[in-house]
Amino acid sequence: MRTANHWKQYQILDTSELEKLESWNGVTLVRPDPQIIWKTPKQHPAWRKSDGHYSRSSSGGGSWTFARKLPTCWEMEYESLGLTFKIQPTGFKHTGLFPEQAVNWDWMTSQIQNAGRPISVLNLFAYTGGATLACAAAGATVCHVDASKGMVQWARENAGLSGLTEKPVRWIVDDCEKFVAREIRRGRRYDAIIMDPPSYGRGPGGEVWKLEENIFDLVQLCAGVLSDDPLFFLLNSYTTGLSPAVMGYLLGSVLKPKFGGDVTADEIGLPVEQSGMVLPCGSTAIWQKR
Repeated sequence: MRTANHWKQYQILDTSELEKLESWNGVTLVRPDPQIIWKTPKQHPAWRKSDGHYSRSSSGGGSWTFARKLPTCWEMEYESLGLTFKIQPTGFKHTGLFPEQAVNWDWMTSQIQNAGRPISVLNLFAYTGGATLACAAAGATVCHVDASKGMVQWARENAGLSGLTEKPVRWIVDDCEKFVAREIRRGRRYDAIIMDPPSYGRGPGGEVWKLEENIFDLVQLCAGVLSDDPLFFLLNSYTTGLSPAVMGYLLGSVLKPKFGGDVTADEIGLPVEQSGMVLPCGSTAIWQKR
């Protein structure tokens, strides 16, 4: 497992009974996590005095309860790369950031800085821009694409907080698949692709998206927008039934016949203070040029 262990302002303090106790730059939140099936004692004192607790509803969704009045949003730094993010609890249990992705930000930064040439990056399903900011800070030009106007605006705010407003980033609100198809027709090419597609969703016309059913076609489409000398293709997944090995095989089957290269795939995770172990938090498969 690859571990995001360079955070100073974020920690998972403890995990038990389908929940994780986290510190977001001093604000303690309890959020659900269905993979936490162990029932270890909740010994960390912050369990009893957390600032916010998200509880799932039996009818779907859920809601926050807060022990004290929190600011609407606050900031948190990833000091290793000099990035700053706006943190804000949302109605879907999220906070606007997936801290485990920092292990991928570090890797992408190294690849871009050591490429020895200008690198253009396409970041699809780009959310609030963690990977976009990491790549831009490393010197790449980035095209940031997400279907949610609110998420793209949040990403732009994060760029401002990180001092990256003047970096060469295109901020695009669009359906990712349709955008890539148009980029192919326009003849635009990218040296690296980052993709973090949802497990399930619906398009603007009611189209149903299921990752397991649609991901191969999307990766195959995206291969058509890669340059003749691509640097990497990074695929993230939080879908429980899609193993890292399956994701790696998928990338290899599409990209290796055309570009050669190597594929690696693994879980990514975050250290847990109380247990000293690592909590799995998703999977990443990476194709890269030899």
